[in-house]
Amino acid sequence: MPGPSGTGAVTRSTLRQQIADALRDEVLAGRLQPGQEFTVKEIAEQYGVSATPVREALVDLSAQGLLDADHHRGFRVHEYSPADFRGMIEARCLVTDGMFHALADGRAGTVTPGDEQRLTAALAGVRRRGEEAQRAATAGDLNVLIGYDLRFWRELAALFGNPYLADFLHRLRVQSWVCTVQHLRRAADLRGVLWSGHTELVDALVRRDPEAARALVTAYNTHSLRVIERLSAT
Repeated sequence: MPGPSGTGAVTRSTLRQQIADALRDEVLAGRLQPGQEFTVKEIAEQYGVSATPVREALVDLSAQGLLDADHHRGFRVHEYSPADFRGMIEARCLVTDGMFHALADGRAGTVTPGDEQRLTAALAGVRRRGEEAQRAATAGDLNVLIGYDLRFWRELAALFGNPYLADFLHRLRVQSWVCTVQHLRRAADLRGVLWSGHTELVDALVRRDPEAARALVTAYNTHSLRVIERLSAT
């Protein structure tokens, strides 16, 4: 399937990513349930594409912890437990604590030390994403919240200037949502249940107050874990 550039590998790689993104969104939307099984052939037929990019996309999602591969039966959506969520929270905190202190101290990799104006402007852009996430959380709109929340954290992490840590945090947050969404969708009304402190977090970083930022995230994690434990027990 050669593209305009004359290289079929580029087209296949793009298709592979598109399929991986589409399947990830299916899991986050709850249309692919934890434990649900499917084969490469079924997904290829669903999207009307060849098996090769589908297989590659499914292997990528398995490497990210979203799917489990069974060589005899295909793939299935990974089932996470509240204990898994606790581990994700601990790993996220190790990244965000360092990130918050670096941003507050003016050591963000994308901003020249001492360039307060540039960092403040960058945080203002992240805050706008947070406002959208906050509105969705307040309204209990889980689908919209997930999209804006992932983008919020990805843009905030990008200011740290380390693409490896930013990518690691993004994967953790995707896994966290995959873990929690299976429980949150059991609730009839999510208004007042979902965390909506995105703008407060940015404001704390604008004030160069990493301890306040850390306290907000700690409260968020504690609240989220309690909600998941309660819903998983029902």
